Amino acid sequence: MEYTVNKLSKMSGVSARTLRYYDEIGLLKPVRVASSGYRLYGKNELDMLQQILFYRELGFPLDEIKSILYAPEFDKEKSFEHHLAKLDEKRKRLDMLIKNVKSSMSAMKGETIIMDSEKFEGFKQNLIDENEQKYGEEIRAKYGDTAVDSSNAKLKGLSKMQYDEGEKLRIAYEKELAEAVKSGDPTGDLAQSACDLHRKWLCVFYPDYSKEYHKGLGEMYVSDERFKATYEKIAPGCAEFFRDAINEYCSRG
Repeated sequence: MEYTVNKLSKMSGVSARTLRYYDEIGLLKPVRVASSGYRLYGKNELDMLQQILFYRELGFPLDEIKSILYAPEFDKEKSFEHHLAKLDEKRKRLDMLIKNVKSSMSAMKGETIIMDSEKFEGFKQNLIDENEQKYGEEIRAKYGDTAVDSSNAKLKGLSKMQYDEGEKLRIAYEKELAEAVKSGDPTGDLAQSACDLHRKWLCVFYPDYSKEYHKGLGEMYVSDERFKATYEKIAPGCAEFFRDAINEYCSRG
């Protein structure tokens, strides 16, 4: 059976405009175009759209989805196993947040008592899971499972006061870094002050700080497009500037 754009749109919940866009960028091509000009989709295209929606739900950008689905080694069965594992992780995070909200509501009504530290367990676990999903493979390959697991354990053990202090340091170093980039001098006092705040921030969340680790992060901020995009939002050219500033900071006594 074949489906027009409108029929596929109604069945899948994906707008007709989006389906046409997927065709334009080569992500989901129709099996054929009828003499009337209508795009027609078959079973294989339906299966492909299902895969696209799974990856979209997991937060993958369209260009990355296209690279995955059209790779010669793409395995549909393994893909479903991957989707299931990631969705299960997402469900666990949501379950934890739901439990947190319910506990807080119960405490507000005077039915139970919730410790201050318990109020943030769901959020901290969510942060750990998001970091693992985005950067886990690269960081574990670079620094090893022991270092990453130790860092995650430290984050989970932070008190609200410690966590808030970490957030204050992050905001402070990003603000100084934005100003330092304008100066154009990664060796200047403002840039070095931003690096010192960055070191203090690292020490809140990472138990085994070292200059080598600090410099390695600076390189990753440039080489990994996801990290780079984060720092480019602070200021154009920020990733390279910050790497150079960190290298200078770590070279000093």
